Amino acid sequence: MSRIGKQPIELPKGVEVKLGEEMIEVKGPKGTLQTPVSPLLDYELKDGRLSISRKDDSRESNAQHGLRRTLLNNCIEGVSKGFSKTLEVIGVGFKVAVKGNLIDLSVGFSHPVLVEIPKGLEAKADGTKLTISGIDKQLVGEFAARLRRIRKPEPYKGKGIKYETEIVRRKAGKSGGKGK
Repeated sequence: MSRIGKQPIELPKGVEVKLGEEMIEVKGPKGTLQTPVSPLLDYELKDGRLSISRKDDSRESNAQHGLRRTLLNNCIEGVSKGFSKTLEVIGVGFKVAVKGNLIDLSVGFSHPVLVEIPKGLEAKADGTKLTISGIDKQLVGEFAARLRRIRKPEPYKGKGIKYETEIVRRKAGKSGGKGK
């Protein structure tokens, strides 16, 4: 039994949900998102609450129950509050700037790295911090991960691009392991 799937989703003020045959459309103050419908589940909207129930007790419908509820909750949270991830650029001479719909990264290569910001996302640079925000949780997370992959934080000096909450485990280095 899916514990997550059993919980009803409270709809915040200003959020509208349209139940369709193949898609559920969620409209809110920040925009509109869609998520697919599973044929193994029943969707019910009443009194500002959205609840999802299974048609049968198969293994697949149990898996879909929690997944579809979480995807729907992410859509509702996205159009009402939005999502954001903050990245830090650490290193001597490393910097980040946002120029129009491009992110300019100077992270120790012989050339600056230019990355285009996907449609539906916003980026703000503040010193060595870069904040990615948008209404689609998957898109925000994937773009932040793609930026981090450009120069992952290395374990000896900690230089690179890391998430704000990420802790980089440091290694001792060449002379750190020898005892005197």
